[in-house]
Amino acid sequence: MGRFAVISMTEKAAERVREIMAARDNAAGIRLGIKKGGCAGMEYTVDLVTEPNPKDDHIERDGAHVYVAPEAALFLFGTVMDFEATQLRTGFTFTNPNQSSACGCGESVELKPADLKQLAEARAAGAA
Repeated sequence: MGRFAVISMTEKAAERVREIMAARDNAAGIRLGIKKGGCAGMEYTVDLVTEPNPKDDHIERDGAHVYVAPEAALFLFGTVMDFEATQLRTGFTFTNPNQSSACGCGESVELKPADLKQLAEARAAGAA
């Protein structure tokens, strides 16, 4: 039985990750995390990975590699990562079922840990 992927990526997000990797020497992908900050309490972090941490969760889509920091996994379970370019903002976006609120600017969020019992039940129902 396989593991849950912590996050999933849209094709646009995967394409942007591949562009980042191609533009930088020794880039192995990007790493997602969370940190305390902003008016809502937490912020997503996105960093370049040159040497993967073996403790990170690894998600791969068509050559795009995303690593998730272990301390962020419970807050990111079920998240869909996308990439958006508008006239006002260009960057990754996150649709996170664990997000309970966000500030007006959208840069910080309030997150709660994923409900592992609910995830296990959903997984069992999907395997049936």
